Amino acid sequence: MSEEKKEDSKSEESTLTQTIAKLEVYIKPAINYVSIAIPYVIRFSQEGYKLYTKLSGDEVQLLVGMILCFFGGVYPTLFAAIEAAKHGGAGVVKSSLKDLADEAIVILEESKKDDVKDDDGDGIADVDQVSPKVLLRRKAKLVLTKMNPQKVDTAIANLYTVWLSVLATLTIQFARTIALSLTIADFLKKIVDEYLTKSITEATPPEYRRWVPIVIGWTVKSISMSVAWYAQTLISAFTSALAGGLLATRAFISILSQKGITLGGYIPDNHLDTSKDEIVSYAFAAAGFYFQFKNGFSLPFPFNIIFWPLGWAEYYIKWSVTK
Repeated sequence: MSEEKKEDSKSEESTLTQTIAKLEVYIKPAINYVSIAIPYVIRFSQEGYKLYTKLSGDEVQLLVGMILCFFGGVYPTLFAAIEAAKHGGAGVVKSSLKDLADEAIVILEESKKDDVKDDDGDGIADVDQVSPKVLLRRKAKLVLTKMNPQKVDTAIANLYTVWLSVLATLTIQFARTIALSLTIADFLKKIVDEYLTKSITEATPPEYRRWVPIVIGWTVKSISMSVAWYAQTLISAFTSALAGGLLATRAFISILSQKGITLGGYIPDNHLDTSKDEIVSYAFAAAGFYFQFKNGFSLPFPFNIIFWPLGWAEYYIKWSVTK
């Protein structure tokens, strides 16, 4: 190996070592935050499911209709993925997620016990006396020794199988959007390669230049995805607002009818006997689409904080079906 290559190798190793050292200060806080957050996420999901099972059929239809009407354009691929998962193995997904949640709870409980251990008897917890690197190894060992590997492996394999079927369904469903995104990406890539890539490469330190085409590819794909999926979002928001508005209206009419509320004869016993449900649904649809459009097809505060994981899931699904 030449001296120049040796120097480059040493420089890269030094940079990597410095990066790892900088990240070490975040390891312990990250472990603490994850340990605190996961039980709440699991508990929130369990309570939400319990509440869902207590709802009547019409109440579920009303809830689903309102969500589609006011949020259908915010998470178009996520809702489509959920619908596809129902036909691709909803029961398998439910049992697999339950198994993973059970294992996560076991590990978290063991981690809490580990956090208060004081094997040397000096009055200070052992985890507070070790470096972040040692703490990470300690927690990794705890995970590997306390989890049920067969149970986790089976759950992950089942989820992955369902995901592949969902991905295949979504790829067909959003084929035109994918084609548009790839066309825009090819067009932008040619322009970037011709006018920007060379300048960016020259301005980048030599040890990082191999990342330039990768990062440019990611950036171009992100931009093309945003344009193509915005067009799809408009279509999804409009159609979901119409479908959700009608679903919610009919469910609401059914609930009022079952409770004997007729509003002076305006509420029919059966929505098939009148067109009033369609007329009211148009008002719902208009309100739902306007709400989504006004908010830029994103959730307003505080919903954007509460449902930010759904936003990440939506982006990941779009990225997966477009690649």
